[in-house]
Formats: sequence, structure tokens, C-alpha cells
Amino acid sequence: METALRYDRPAREWNEALPIGNGVLGAMVSGGVGLERWQLNEDSLWYGGPRERTNPDARSQLGELRRLIFAGKIAEAERLAMLAFAGVPEHPSHYVPLGDLILDFEPDARGDGVYGSARRGDAGTEGYLRKLDLAEALHSVVYRRDGVEYLRECFASAPDRAIVARVSADRPGAINFSLSFGRGRYAGSLSHPDARTLRMTGSGGGEGGVAFSAMARVLAVGGAVAALGETILVEGADEAVVVLAAATSYRPGDPDERCLAALGAAMSLGYGRLRERHVDDYRSLFGRMSLRLGPETAGDDEAGPPPATDARLAKLRSAGGERDEASLAQLYFDFGRYLLISSSRPGSLPANLQGLWNEDFLPPWGSKYTININAEMNYWPAEACGLGDCHLPLFDLTERMLPNGKRVAREMYGCGGFVAHHNTDLWGDCDPVDRWVPATLWPMGAAWLSLHIWQHFEYSGSLAFLNRYYPVMREAALFILDFLVPGPGGRLVTCPSVSPENTYVLHGGERGCVCYGAAMDNQIIRALFKACAAAERALDSDPGAKALGPGFLGERLAATAALLPEDRIGATGGLMEWAEDYEEAEPGHRHISQLFALYPDDAISLRGSPELARAARTTLDRRLERGGGHTGWSKAWIINLRARLGQGDEAWAELLGLLRDSTLPNLLDTHPPFQIDGNFGGASGILEMLLQCVGGEILVLPALPRALSEGEVRGARAKGGFELDFQWKIGRLTRLRVRSGLGGTCRLRVGGGAPIAFETRAGEACEPIAALG
Repeated sequence: METALRYDRPAREWNEALPIGNGVLGAMVSGGVGLERWQLNEDSLWYGGPRERTNPDARSQLGELRRLIFAGKIAEAERLAMLAFAGVPEHPSHYVPLGDLILDFEPDARGDGVYGSARRGDAGTEGYLRKLDLAEALHSVVYRRDGVEYLRECFASAPDRAIVARVSADRPGAINFSLSFGRGRYAGSLSHPDARTLRMTGSGGGEGGVAFSAMARVLAVGGAVAALGETILVEGADEAVVVLAAATSYRPGDPDERCLAALGAAMSLGYGRLRERHVDDYRSLFGRMSLRLGPETAGDDEAGPPPATDARLAKLRSAGGERDEASLAQLYFDFGRYLLISSSRPGSLPANLQGLWNEDFLPPWGSKYTININAEMNYWPAEACGLGDCHLPLFDLTERMLPNGKRVAREMYGCGGFVAHHNTDLWGDCDPVDRWVPATLWPMGAAWLSLHIWQHFEYSGSLAFLNRYYPVMREAALFILDFLVPGPGGRLVTCPSVSPENTYVLHGGERGCVCYGAAMDNQIIRALFKACAAAERALDSDPGAKALGPGFLGERLAATAALLPEDRIGATGGLMEWAEDYEEAEPGHRHISQLFALYPDDAISLRGSPELARAARTTLDRRLERGGGHTGWSKAWIINLRARLGQGDEAWAELLGLLRDSTLPNLLDTHPPFQIDGNFGGASGILEMLLQCVGGEILVLPALPRALSEGEVRGARAKGGFELDFQWKIGRLTRLRVRSGLGGTCRLRVGGGAPIAFETRAGEACEPIAALG
């Protein structure tokens, strides 16, 4: 199987560079011939420190705001909301780049940009190949120039907390370059701790911003290494190894000392051992599962390696010509797993709106954690792909938000429990963000994030994990219990709220966003209450559990859930998004929030609620007929929704649309601009066509497209601690193996067939395909 991105020329811009990362430290590598740029990020380098931004007038104005909303005086309500409820100041911290590391292989040239546009560039270069190997997380560049073959290889090592590169050639003494740091107008202070090391120090900026240190050290074989000015010069070497470390004051310890320790430890190991440790560590995650879309191939492909990745995308976009859609989708899936491993590791911060990779000091949307879908979408593929470890940073951030969210709940709303709005940052900010009516006053962020805690338990079965994090879920539920109020119809509703980023039209033509009882709110609340009750039952059976708090919530949650508005079908036959059957101001809106219960939740399903599933399909069809799915992440969501509706061909068509219309040359997703959520949502959607967990059943091949008549999945995970390997040919399952990690009953269904149930023992495997016919 092809597991590499390939290019026959260097990157000409950031959107063509290739990402490497170890969760904390990342780089976009250009692969230049005359000049190599690593655009660097450290996950905790943000502008500004923690601060309390709660609007002091919110609590006193809450009653009036609710009165205006219930009275239908939406313009007045929205004016009051922005004045009395928006955060002060309105923005939390935002993510900023660390800077650039430049390897200049033409130190006498006069260029005019980091991509070397006025240099010799790749002129006179033969056999150029730039490659990102997803199986081993290795970036390489090879080319010939002036009769010499040059090879550069680099990787971001998690075990050794560094980015490591080796520059070599097949002629002794051919390696010459200068190494320097750059940070544009935000330049830090540069110095040399020793003749082989360059240090850059500075700050993320803003009040309370973190301090940082970045250091690069060079070890050459042959030739000479010298410090000169703000550079390190390498002359006449046979090969050179570059190690880069970075740290900030966000984490314990002096950043300088941590960098020096990392450099010293890495250099003592040597390049070969560093590479081996990195590959072993990465493979322990990436190798947990595999996907093959299409027929098996034996040995080397006689036709040679696949064409360049950007050329493959161009073919897909062309009206004619042979297209390798299945193999490109397989590569996209593996790239999604690679990105998650590279941007989210235990001990790191979670993947943000750009994952780990951002070159802008004022990035789009602050490159924060947008928690009204985007941050959650980043983790949709984590559990099913066996990457539950990579999910952990999201739980750590949610736990870090808890004290802030309890304060905001009390000061803004007079409620107990834990609330968060539609964005957060590395400090766990929970106040409303921005002054943008369609999004600012959405109080469901903590509730949605808490569902990820429950999902991880459903896959892992770890009571120790649940014991630690259940208090977060409980506090999110307690806020909802206090926040709900009787609405005009007598049902308990959220108020104030919005249906994320969408706008409705009142019957008189007035437009509005602030509302009560939006469908997504009700769906998230029901899912959270159900999860909390199940968590209490699980922990009650554990003698070591200490997380239940003073008394059980289960009965109170069930009674409250019964008073929530039900999902309703509107005049168009689709699911209603708001408490009233309003017309939409933008019928093709990118958010499809009323379908949360279909995916990522499963409260709406083909078998469990067929009438609501038909309404969900109508909603989706109407959105797409009116221009929906025009952003990368929205297309990715639609793939998952189509898969849940059993529409394999339609899901496949949306996946091809994601690749064709919303994918950059380096396979990163574009909103536009670049956002990483579509990569993760797209990877999730590919697997959802092949494997789902819905209604307590494992569904194998539930939405198989005709384009994927043959394939294989190994090591996919399912709820209940199950691991599955299966193959299919001509659209029919030919092999199925189920391994049980926890024991218990496995309930399984293939395609549209009848379900089977069988008992399993922890640590054992079985092949139930005979029972399935």
C-alpha cells in the first residue's frame, strides 16, 4: 500500500510544505534545494496570559434577556446580549508561531524570500523527490546537482522531544550551509551558548504571555562548524546532523535548561539511534490499524511509484482521464491518522484549529479551540482508529477548563456546575468569545466536550479513567440542570442560546440568531444526561470509585430529560433547527446543527428512529441543494452523516468533493483558509462507511459505496473494547475476526442483515462470519 506523499519539486508556499510534529513541537518543511525553511510551532506559545473576562453585567441582565427572547423581541435581545454578555475584553489568547529555522545551501546568494524565489533554486537539479513517509513519519528530500546526490531526512521525535535532521551527500566534503533563525518583525534575541549551538529567546507577546527558548545544534562529520554573527556555518562536511529543541514557560522548568537538556540527550544518542527511537514510537501508534481500499497488490508495482500527490489531486479535479480515487482516499485516511499522532500526544495540548501548524502571528480565528464543532471534529477518528492515547490532551484541556467554567457559570448565570461557550484557549478560558451574535452566546461547549470523555470510556472500559474525569461530566450536567428554564410551551429550554452560527427569519421578515431551546442544545443535553447516568452505574460497581460526588444524579437527569423538547419535523419534512419552524436566512449554511443526534451522536438512527432519520435525510438534501457543504469541515461532517444514513454512494461522492474542492496540494484541508478539522472529519467519514457503532450494535459495511467493491480493515476499534479485522470482495464480507479486550456480549450486524449476539472473553478472538451467513 502506498503510504507516502510525493512531490517532484520544492514547496513554493506554505500550503505546499509538509507537516512534521511530535505533539508539542512542529514544523512545516519546504524541501527547498538552495534554501530549506522549517516554519516552527511550539504548542504552548500563545499571545497573552490567562485572564477573567466575565462581563460584570451579565447576571443582573439575564432575566431581562430571557424576557425579550421569549417575547420575540429579538433585535432588542441581541443588542442587550452583545452589551451585557460578551466577554470583556472579547478575545482570549491566540496561538502564534515560534519562527523559522533556515538552512541556506547558497550562503553567497542574494534571495528575496524564505522560499528562495530569486536564488538559483532548483535550477540544474535532477531527480528531485520530496516525500513524507506516513508509515514511519519521515520527511526526505533527494536530488542531484553538479554531479552530487544530496539527501536530507528529518523527523519530529516524541521520545526525544526534538526535531532532528541529517544532511548528507555521496561525495565527501560536499555539505556546505548556514543555519539561522528568523521571526520577522517579532524577532527574538539571538545568541550562541557554544560554537555549535544557536539560541533564540523571546515571548509570545501580550500581558502574561509565555516566554520561549529555541535552540539548534549542529554536529558535522568532517569539515568545520563555526558560529558567526547570528548564524552557524558548516563548511566542507561529509554529513551534518541538526537537532532543534524548544520550550516555553507554560510548562514547569526553565525553558533554556530544558532545551539544553534535550539537545544534550539527543546528541549523545546519535542520529541512527534517534531515528530508530522515533520510528519505533510512531509505529506503535500508526501500526495499530490499517486500511486497504481496492484489490491487494503483491510486490513492487511494475509501473513504478505513484505520480506526485499534487498531480493526483489535479487528475481528480479534471473532467477526464484515469483517476485513482480509492488509493487517494486511502492515502488521505492515513494522512489523517498521521496528523493526529503528530499534533496530539499525551502531555501535549490538543490539536487546535490548525492542528499544530500555524505561520501567522494573527491567525484566522486565533487558531484557538473552536468547541461548537471544530475541536470535537479533530477527535472523531481517534477511538475507532485505535488512537485513544491521542485523545487524552482534549480531556486534560477540558479538566483545565473546569475551575474557570464553574466561576463563569456562577458569575454570568447564577448557576452551579461548569459552562463553556464556543471557544477556549490553552488557559481553559470559558467566557463568551467575540462579539458575533450567531456564535458568541452558546453555552453548550462544556457539555459537548464532556461527551468525549464518555466516548473514550465506551471504547476503553477504563474505570480508572472514568473515575478521574467523571467529575467534569457531572459539573457540566449540573450547570444544565440549573440553567434550564420553562419555555413558552412549558418545556424546559436553554435560554439564551444560538444554533451555532446560523440565522433564522421571523414570520415578519426580521432576522435573528439568539434563541431558546435550539435542537442541538436539546440533543447534546439528552446525550450528556444519558452518559452521566451510565457513568454513575459503572462507577457504582467499582469499589475504588471516588468520583460520584454527593449523591447520584441519575433520577434527576432522567426526569429533566423527559421535560426537554423532542426532535420535531417541520413543514419542509426536515428536522426543525429551532424551537419554532423558522425559515433559514441561509438555507445552504455550513453548520447542520440539528443533525448532531445523527452524527456524532446516535440518538437518531435508521433502525431506532426511522421517521426522524428520513427527516434528517431531507434536511441534508435541502442543505446541499442550496449550496451547503462549501467548506472543508462541513463536507467532512456530511460524509459522516451520509454514512449514518446508509448512503454509501452519496458519502463517497462527498469525499471526492472534499478531495477535489477543499484539499490543498499538501493534502491539508481548507475552509478556506487552512483548517485541520476537515482532515480528521474526512478520515472519520471514510471509516464510518465501513464500520459504525450505533444503538449498542457494531455495524460492519453499513454504507459501502459501489466504488469500493474490495478492501480490508485491520485493527479498527469498536465500543465495548472490541477490535475488528475484516475483508470484503465484490461488496460482500469474506472475512471477519473480532478480538475482545474486555469480554462481554458482542452485538454485530453486517450490511443490512440480521443482528447476531455472542459472548466473548477478554483477550480472546473469534470469527463469527459463519453465524452471519
